[in-house]
Amino acid sequence: MTNIRFALSRRWLGYLAVAVVFAIICVFLAHWQWSRHDEKLAVVHQLEQTYDADPIPLQQALPELSSYDAAQEWQPVEMTGRYLTDDELLVRNRPLNGQPGFEVLVPFRTTQGEIFVVNRGWVPTGNAQDSPDVVPAPPSGDVTVIARLKPGEPALGDRTGVPGTNQIATIQLSEVESRVGQPVYSSAYGLVVSESPAPATAPVPSSKPEIDTGLNLSYFVQWLMFAVGAFGFLFYVFRQEYRNQNADDDELVEREAERQRRRDARPRHDNDVEDEILDGAHR
Repeated sequence: MTNIRFALSRRWLGYLAVAVVFAIICVFLAHWQWSRHDEKLAVVHQLEQTYDADPIPLQQALPELSSYDAAQEWQPVEMTGRYLTDDELLVRNRPLNGQPGFEVLVPFRTTQGEIFVVNRGWVPTGNAQDSPDVVPAPPSGDVTVIARLKPGEPALGDRTGVPGTNQIATIQLSEVESRVGQPVYSSAYGLVVSESPAPATAPVPSSKPEIDTGLNLSYFVQWLMFAVGAFGFLFYVFRQEYRNQNADDDELVEREAERQRRRDARPRHDNDVEDEILDGAHR
């Protein structure tokens, strides 16, 4: 009679516990990777839905100064009014293609009287100073602007703008409001798409983002395979010990001999012959 009582020993129960804990950790990590994959797919889907959508009036998209919903990111909005050029700001440390530079923010007063912050694009750092050599001016007078909505940015720790200049560290709309000295849309700003009339020169406009879904799906599958593999390895070790514990069992010996006979009876392929030759050469 075969002996499997060893599987109830403290040692084997410990092995099982380790395999279960390892599998739970793997499943948890697989779930996390799947969540990250889902998040990236949601961003891609939103970008596809809103980036090239028809523009809607700013007041329709953002009825209050504090209005904004994450689902509105990249939604084009249209507004008419005038740029407040005296309140222009430069956002520091904004590289483009490896070149240092700034993003140009200009508050825009709509014909309804609200002030919306427009990011007109990027300009390079100057050759001789830590500021742009030239910042193209926005159109004067009444202008119709189409811009894509973006959420305001958080503060960057202790990083601030340069005192005594129009440079700021991040598009933190509360700081922009304090610089302008008037209430502005406090939750969202806009990346300029077009200005009418168009200026003679303009900052480099933002380009459509490329969102890489990454390897999260592959990692999800790998972690699940690790979880299954833990029990597969445990079964292999169990089988080896089972055979060792029952090496003298006639029934087990006969079953093993029958399996060997079936393996020997299988048609032999060239690979099998080559393996035997190589095995013999190494003995």
